[in-house]
Amino acid sequence: MQTKILFELFNLTLARGTGIATYARNLCALANQLGFDAEGLLHSNRPIDPKDPVLAEIAFFDARNRSPDPVYLYTTMILRRLMGLPFGLPSLEMPKRKIVTPTAAQDPFQGLSRLHVATLFMDATRYHFKLYGRSAKLRVKARPDIFHATQAIPLRVEGARNIYTIHDVVPLKLPQSTLDDKKFFLNMVRHLGATADRIVTVSEASRRDLIDICGIDPNRVVNTYQSVSFPEELLAQTYAESANLVRRAFGLEADDYYLFFGALEPKKNVGRLLDSYIVSGTKRKLALAGGLGWEYHDDLAKIEDLRSHALKIDGARITPDEQIRRLSHVPLFQLTALIRCARAVVFPSLYEGFGLPVLEAMLLGAPVLTSNGSSLPEVAGDAALLVDPTDVRGIAGALRRLDEDDALCADLRQRGYAQAAKFSPEAHKERLARVYDEALAGPPRQNARAA
Repeated sequence: MQTKILFELFNLTLARGTGIATYARNLCALANQLGFDAEGLLHSNRPIDPKDPVLAEIAFFDARNRSPDPVYLYTTMILRRLMGLPFGLPSLEMPKRKIVTPTAAQDPFQGLSRLHVATLFMDATRYHFKLYGRSAKLRVKARPDIFHATQAIPLRVEGARNIYTIHDVVPLKLPQSTLDDKKFFLNMVRHLGATADRIVTVSEASRRDLIDICGIDPNRVVNTYQSVSFPEELLAQTYAESANLVRRAFGLEADDYYLFFGALEPKKNVGRLLDSYIVSGTKRKLALAGGLGWEYHDDLAKIEDLRSHALKIDGARITPDEQIRRLSHVPLFQLTALIRCARAVVFPSLYEGFGLPVLEAMLLGAPVLTSNGSSLPEVAGDAALLVDPTDVRGIAGALRRLDEDDALCADLRQRGYAQAAKFSPEAHKERLARVYDEALAGPPRQNARAA
């Protein structure tokens, strides 16, 4: 009989992808390859009626489910604030997708044998933990052997082995960069460390933080790193094909721009990147690809202030020749082309649990400039230029080196391919298999009250 793993997949239900969504998608794929029966716990903003399986599926994918019903939200959240989840968090088992047509080339739920849906569970579990100091119990129709949450969340399945991936402790290391409830976050992580069967993290830097800051037993925190994979058709795309796509889609020439990709938010350090770009004096453009995170208004204002409004004459056409380009959300097939054709990917983040853009850039053959702190040196190895992310002149100097030295860029590309191979899906799968095997070897731990 197959071992059943239920994955918490809140981030896969968000309208715009996140790093955790990429991690969760890869995790499910690797579990399937290891021979496990993978199921998914999905988040719903509105209650789903289980009486009619067809309507239940349609209601989950309904555009109206992108936001909560105001009346239901108000009444439900009041009750959950006052009572928590004393009888557990109910979930509905939805039939495997049969009706709704996938709208993306990569169906995020492909490979999952069953889908379970719970309503507004992120807020509900937080209220429960604040009231009782322990994780809420998830009610599922058939208990899995393992419940693996892809983020820190006070939710567990009684009788199963409960595993939690805690990617980083950004709210504690950079409290000025998030609006998280820091007391809740610290107490929750400590509680998970005391009650989980395993804590998984994605770098040695994050593992040290969980041990040193949150006091988790070193023997219970496992670093599996991460992996990334792209569809074969994108990997097979030639440089010339990518260059043509970048030219037609964005008006950018291959090797004539630097690329930052990721959400605009304080920890990404985009403000200093913009300052460094101007100080460097480079004539190459700077492209910023990605959606809006939070507290992005200053970065957006600076982007607008620094844009060049020079004009470019192309035959009979006169168009703006902007040095700094913001590309908002970019589909994957365009993003991979942008990465492959960039002079370099620049990612001077203040703090990362792993730093997926660095690995993605190296895998696609782009030179990398990144920070010398948190997990980023682990991921980059000797295949990137490392800079102090708070030093504008230092970042500018590194940009000038990339600007002027073709041999350096060629060397970084080759080193990047070799470094990326260390984080292959095969290596990630082996580390993950050890985590599951060790968890299954012992009895499940209890949901003790937080100290």
